[in-house]
Amino acid sequence: MSSTSNERPPFDNVIADIADYVLGYGIKSELAWNTAHYCLLDALGCGLEALTYPACRKLLGPIVSETLVPNGAKVPGTNYQLDPVQAAFNIGAIIRWLDFNDTWLAAEWGHPSDNLGGILATADWLSRTAVANGKPPFTMKSVLDAMIRAHEIQGVIALENSFNKVGLDHVLLVKLASTAVVGKLIGLTREELMNAISLAFVDGHSLRTYRHSPNTGSRKSWAAGDATSRGVRLALIAQTGEMGYPSVLTAKTWGFYDVLFKGNAFSFQREYGSYVMENILFKISFPAEFHSQTAVEAAMTLHKKLELMDKTVEDIKKITIRTHEAAIRIIDKKGPLYNPADRDHCIQYMIAVPLIFGRLTAQDYEDNIAADPRIDLLREKMITVEDEQFTKDYHDPEKRSIANGLTVEFNDGTVLPEVVVEYPIGHKRRREEGIPLLIEKYKRNLARVFSTKQQETILEHSLDYWKLTTMPVNEFVDLWV
Repeated sequence: MSSTSNERPPFDNVIADIADYVLGYGIKSELAWNTAHYCLLDALGCGLEALTYPACRKLLGPIVSETLVPNGAKVPGTNYQLDPVQAAFNIGAIIRWLDFNDTWLAAEWGHPSDNLGGILATADWLSRTAVANGKPPFTMKSVLDAMIRAHEIQGVIALENSFNKVGLDHVLLVKLASTAVVGKLIGLTREELMNAISLAFVDGHSLRTYRHSPNTGSRKSWAAGDATSRGVRLALIAQTGEMGYPSVLTAKTWGFYDVLFKGNAFSFQREYGSYVMENILFKISFPAEFHSQTAVEAAMTLHKKLELMDKTVEDIKKITIRTHEAAIRIIDKKGPLYNPADRDHCIQYMIAVPLIFGRLTAQDYEDNIAADPRIDLLREKMITVEDEQFTKDYHDPEKRSIANGLTVEFNDGTVLPEVVVEYPIGHKRRREEGIPLLIEKYKRNLARVFSTKQQETILEHSLDYWKLTTMPVNEFVDLWV
């Protein structure tokens, strides 16, 4: 029996490619920069709305009560000033809590602005430390730069590689992207950065079970905060000179591919650039799992038709949902729904509420609304059918549609024409229509937390792209305290 070779290999190409992209790629796309600007505003606004929910707020703050970190990162909408790892958790958790921030859909799904937790916390902490030492702080353009790169890493890997099919949660990609871009912010060398990225792959990874029946629960609301904070921690560990694991992906028997990816290597559709930020999906109208966004739009249209026909949901006999495969796999649910996290991942629930009430808000997932018996009665009348063309268009890189069609049949035999929506309001193809509504959403969220005067100050410094990008990170974050 021959001995196993202990010769240390070079870093896996996947790791080297990420490091080289982060350290060497020049972002020239005006669309990417402008979209990152709107992404920043929207993500922070989502965080402010989450602060109105006690279930979210109870997870926030320092690990040890009343701890204050000199020159630490501040958490928008609160008075907390924390170490960058815990601040990243706080910021990441509030951004993701209501499932209302941006989305990326491909072989894997996810929410790339989750990485803003680690990015903003690290940039703020570094800026405050620099100012305290008489050095220049980072500007907000560096935050947008890191966001574009984090979106790209998470999104490009997600295009061809399904982690959900092997039972792993997409926040693995948040941890990976956060580690890489935070590593750049703290000044890691190429070797140190590859070490950090390898540490992210060798780490423990979250199971998806908290997103699926019968275990759907609130961890899915803070899992991304946990992942982005872990990225900050791993980058800082690598900064100490801690070694990496060059063949963490490809090592026979003990590597990521063999242990966690059924022996398959990652495949790639494109090189890293700025494609993901340019094509990111915004959740503008509804805090709902993104595969249902067009179904909710269709349900809102049908609600108006019911009113014009003087009919109610009690007159409905059957609703056929024509949809794509991913929606059926993730959010097609029968039976009881146990909590808000369960309900915002049920396409039937997210159609029933707007049909009944003509709205879908974060409050509509709470127990008091879910207790309305009409919701579950209507859910029982729904059937889902996959349309293979919808599924193909979903994966088409030129279309990236998220189509849903609803057909309503009444008890008297009348059938309404199907209402089909292919592209949601937050899609790249509807940017001109969507951005003004995104800004309205942002303003509403500011008003939830801040006085009129503070809102005006934040808007003055955040809506103007050039004013924002030249502003020191610490001064920008101070506006939100």
